[in-house]
Amino acid sequence: MATLIGMVILAFVLPAWVGITYVGLVRARQEEAGLPLPPPPRRTPAKKAAWVAALAFVGGGALHVYGLSYMPFLQPEDACWFNAGHMADPDSSSALPVSLVCAGEEIVPWWVNPGLLVLALTAVTATVTSIVLALRRRA
Repeated sequence: MATLIGMVILAFVLPAWVGITYVGLVRARQEEAGLPLPPPPRRTPAKKAAWVAALAFVGGGALHVYGLSYMPFLQPEDACWFNAGHMADPDSSSALPVSLVCAGEEIVPWWVNPGLLVLALTAVTATVTSIVLALRRRA
């Protein structure tokens, strides 16, 4: 669990903190120099769709890593021991769809694979929408 928390901190919190600090420093320098603040960039529909796609990609990746945390890696019998409570080799396991079966019982939560499907469809749809909207705007 500590590794997962550390990964979340490194993946999300640290870059967000760096970005917020950088933006704050840039604005402080502009205000000290007496320069007018630049107008905020326009949020076009293509840009909004690109943000939705990026968030869906990141969310899907995080959900897949969460699902893979149930998988057996170095010692397969430990996966059943820690997740199902009995020492045995898993009956089957797969990375996509995320599945781990121990003694006939599915260990991975039921909502992981539907969540991956929804986020994947959202990411693909938003990416295609963003590209189409950007091309229409240029024409």
